[in-house]
Amino acid sequence: MNEPLLVVHRDKELMARAAAARLITRIADAQAARGSASVVLTGGRNGNGLLSALRSAPARDAIDWSRLDLWWGDERFLPEGDPDRNVTQARAALLDAVPLDPARVHPMPAADGAYGADASAAASAYAGELAAAARPEDEGPVPRFDVLLLGVGPDTHVASLFPEHPLVREAERTVVDVHDAPKPPPTRISLTLPAIRSAREVWLLAAGEDKAQAAAVALSGAGEVQAPAAGAYGRERTLWLLDAAAAARLPRPPHPVAAG
Repeated sequence: MNEPLLVVHRDKELMARAAAARLITRIADAQAARGSASVVLTGGRNGNGLLSALRSAPARDAIDWSRLDLWWGDERFLPEGDPDRNVTQARAALLDAVPLDPARVHPMPAADGAYGADASAAASAYAGELAAAARPEDEGPVPRFDVLLLGVGPDTHVASLFPEHPLVREAERTVVDVHDAPKPPPTRISLTLPAIRSAREVWLLAAGEDKAQAAAVALSGAGEVQAPAAGAYGRERTLWLLDAAAAARLPRPPHPVAAG
């Protein structure tokens, strides 16, 4: 596990714009180095705020959108087009405005899709899709994502992995079906912590006073079962992107902090 780097911004709007600029650079660098890039998206107000900022960023054309693979860290298991689905919100915030290759956009299955209401089959299918995209050099059952984005919940949950939930301990599967999530809707699909930790970089987004306690707990040495955000880290780098309100209760060093 690498030491997380903290970047604290004045407010959530600046955080979103700065994160979008950082993501543009990271994607462009990955495409220059390897020909393509892969990013795992997150939902919620901070994830969608980043996507909206990316849509309006003048530098967005530095990305070759046709060579970008998009995945999701979790999804609400609802019908296609439901406004509460992360993919629906992502399309409105950014995806419909950029020239993506549809074959490289990988939403999680919907509740009225090929697997119907069988969330377990839907999760297994998404795990299979990830495995099919993994290359030998990825050394695992999922691609080595360039950046995996995660919103941090007020209770420290990430993706749809909630504190003390049995699925936080999942060590074998890469994608799981969640049937008793403590926030609605109760049925979801989520990457597991091992799948999350396959990414080169994991970026955790937290803005607002309601995220301050979660950030403090996750960065204070809590275990991943009690605070799933504490178990979310990348192979090469783990980045916490916060606004001043979310950083208000942060522990002091040893965690490095860069103001921005």
